[in-house]
Amino acid sequence: MSQTISINDSQRLPLKPLEIPSKLLLGPGPSNAHPTVLQAMNTTPLGHLDPDFLGLMDEIQSLLRYVWQTENPHTIAVSGTGSAAMEATIANAVEPGDVVLIGVAGYFGNRLVDMAGRYGADVRTITKPWGQVFSLEELRTAIETHRPTILALVHAETSTGARQPLDGVGELCREFGTLLLIDTVTSLGGVPIFLDEWGVDLAYSCSQKGLGCPPGASPFTMSPRAWEKLQRRSTKVANWYLDMTLLSKYWGSERVYHHTAPINLYYALREALRLVAEEGLANCWQRHQKNVEYLWERLEEIGLSCHVEREYRLPTLTTVCIPEGVDGKAIARQLLTEHGIEVGGGLGELAGKVWRVGLMGFNSRKENVDRLIEALAKVLH
Repeated sequence: MSQTISINDSQRLPLKPLEIPSKLLLGPGPSNAHPTVLQAMNTTPLGHLDPDFLGLMDEIQSLLRYVWQTENPHTIAVSGTGSAAMEATIANAVEPGDVVLIGVAGYFGNRLVDMAGRYGADVRTITKPWGQVFSLEELRTAIETHRPTILALVHAETSTGARQPLDGVGELCREFGTLLLIDTVTSLGGVPIFLDEWGVDLAYSCSQKGLGCPPGASPFTMSPRAWEKLQRRSTKVANWYLDMTLLSKYWGSERVYHHTAPINLYYALREALRLVAEEGLANCWQRHQKNVEYLWERLEEIGLSCHVEREYRLPTLTTVCIPEGVDGKAIARQLLTEHGIEVGGGLGELAGKVWRVGLMGFNSRKENVDRLIEALAKVLH
């Protein structure tokens, strides 16, 4: 017997077509994407095994090698946000019992600690106050003490705005047979990076910061040394979705189906990377540095200071000290509601103490600095 299902149309919500207000995203990410990148996302999807799409994947790999300055064959874009690429490095490199030494000087160092522990690592840490960096001597002492399988460092600590120097760290790791893993989430595209020259074995990033692309397709790379360790595993990678032994068959010459890729996000990433290559990597780095120095000058003009020593500040993200007696959350909220400008608040130990101001990718422009400073001066005074 057939049944009739009654539908009460009066219960439907009165939805209108999607309308998103335009805002200037000068927080820790996402940043505003270039119009060309957004236009690419509107292109008709292809199948994830279509020959034309596979060719686009090859272009993404080549461009990622360029922006990272590496020849690593195993360089891909993970289908997920930067945290997925972060977990991919841990999942593929860590076996239960591996000693993993992690430099913790901010929120995302702690996230690496959490992830490595979940995969059974014997986690050891070296710590510094938030906003400071590790010296090569401090790292040598820690490696000699712990003899880790992996050393993990955050190159650009998004919570503090500090840049970790990496000269000599790769050589130090090779001296002790240690793999070097680095977080380049807030540095790729806006800060000089030389993975091969530095001897980096594993790195990850995201799409929505220095590359100026919407989030969801995140760079990941592993060196031949890291790949050899993966091949020697006695246990399967504990994360099926992020297992490079499987993903490499989709991104490599075999083209074996693994999952349905976020087609249009890959379109966007390809265009974002193309724009970096078109500008020239050195020019892109120089633009970010020039504009952030202009930001620091303008901040001083209105009586504001930065949390990190100038020598170690990131060109992509600046932590601005909130003046005593000022409600940082209220100021950020006023910037957003009255001026359409987003800035970030502090995380962890820096909560309520700093604003995080990002000048990343397409947003790293002088006019954006002027707009922010004018608005900030109004709401402060």
